[in-house]
Amino acid sequence: MHSVKLKTSDDYWCAPDNDAGYVPAMAAQSLSHFAAGGIRMCFSATASFVSSGVIATIGVATLRHVREPRALLFACVPLLFAVHQFTEGWVWLGLEGHIGNAGLRRAAFLFTLYAQGILPFLMPAAVALMEPAGWRRKIILGLTGVGAFVCWWDLYGLLFLESKVYIKQASIAYRNPLTGNFQISLLYILATCGALLLSSHRVVRLYGVLNVIILTIVHIVKAHVFASVWCFYAALMSVMIYWQFRNRNIDVETPNGRSLVLRPFLLPWLRLMRGVGARRE
Repeated sequence: MHSVKLKTSDDYWCAPDNDAGYVPAMAAQSLSHFAAGGIRMCFSATASFVSSGVIATIGVATLRHVREPRALLFACVPLLFAVHQFTEGWVWLGLEGHIGNAGLRRAAFLFTLYAQGILPFLMPAAVALMEPAGWRRKIILGLTGVGAFVCWWDLYGLLFLESKVYIKQASIAYRNPLTGNFQISLLYILATCGALLLSSHRVVRLYGVLNVIILTIVHIVKAHVFASVWCFYAALMSVMIYWQFRNRNIDVETPNGRSLVLRPFLLPWLRLMRGVGARRE
């Protein structure tokens, strides 16, 4: 997509280069991805970059408490959200005319690539890795396959169909005719939230419940509040995941038990060891 610069007006598309100036988005509605393929995030570049820095700090802190390799992907969720927010900041800069169209296109593609393509596969895969053998793991692996299909579908749409990005009610909406498919959106929710809710780990199930609550709120409240809800959601989930890893409440071998492994396998040099007698394994 070749896009012109877009001022921070609430009612304009980011239009193709061959269009004349700015095109009113008269019929556009600011819906979430799950209703019509739109995703809306923080209300300014500054907010995106600041939240990215805060969540990245929490993400690194989370990684230094990971004690089992199979839990690593789930522990990476806060850090991935931080990168996501950072990308959103560059989208804002592009829409406000601070960077060129090429930079805007790349930033918008990276943002939607993670949100619509990678996430529906990554989340059930992360849950499956932590799940012990049994019927739950088999179903979650099936949902991972569903997520892989959604990933392929959305990636095809992002690569080969025209996407639009525009500012609406102080936030950003993304549109693509293929990723906005209603049936695909249902599969998206099934893969991401379904895997979380099926997990043997109470902490992961709680994470899934909060996801469902947030999605319900998004569909009930007016669209313009989605930005603040999503940003709050990302920050809240990051704190929750960090706290559980810090307290050793995620044990792959014994779900809902306390991990007996004291020394993290990743980034041990970042871990603050308190006391001379700290145990190491």
